[in-house]
Amino acid sequence: MENSDPDARRSKTQLKRESLGLQKLGAELVKLSPERLRRIDLPESLRAAVLDAQHITSRGALRRQLQYIGRLMRGVDPAPIDAQLAALRGESERARADFHALERWRERLLADDAALTEWLESHPAADAQHLRQLIRNARRGAAEGRPPRASRALFRFLAASRPGGAQALAEPDPDKEQRGR
Repeated sequence: MENSDPDARRSKTQLKRESLGLQKLGAELVKLSPERLRRIDLPESLRAAVLDAQHITSRGALRRQLQYIGRLMRGVDPAPIDAQLAALRGESERARADFHALERWRERLLADDAALTEWLESHPAADAQHLRQLIRNARRGAAEGRPPRASRALFRFLAASRPGGAQALAEPDPDKEQRGR
């Protein structure tokens, strides 16, 4: 007499691992901003539980809420949710890479005059005179030991002169605000 229940064939340890995996996936959902959470396709009961968890400050209550989210996720296929979270992580990684690329450009422009020519060739719409002035001010400020206000202005100019502008860099990452809780 064979049992047709698939859970009966799995060990208790395996079931616990799966349950903890679902709780971790739920914890990732809790860390998302409400705007990013809206972009993920979730059942309403799960979405409500995640939104409730975002407002809980007590560690014990949050732990219980995450367990509840894990229990709700047992009835849902976690693969699409995980794929959507991976896509959101990719957006953050792309923005981070753009930010670091702009930082490298700023350092190159401050260190070498040849980098200015290269930047202007790849960004013909950029205001060359204003860029030269920003570079000069940033170099002077660094040499005099002043705060990096001019260097930040140079960074903002570089971000604004790229295709797509500085909009992606100017908007704060909504998930960072959630992590600070």
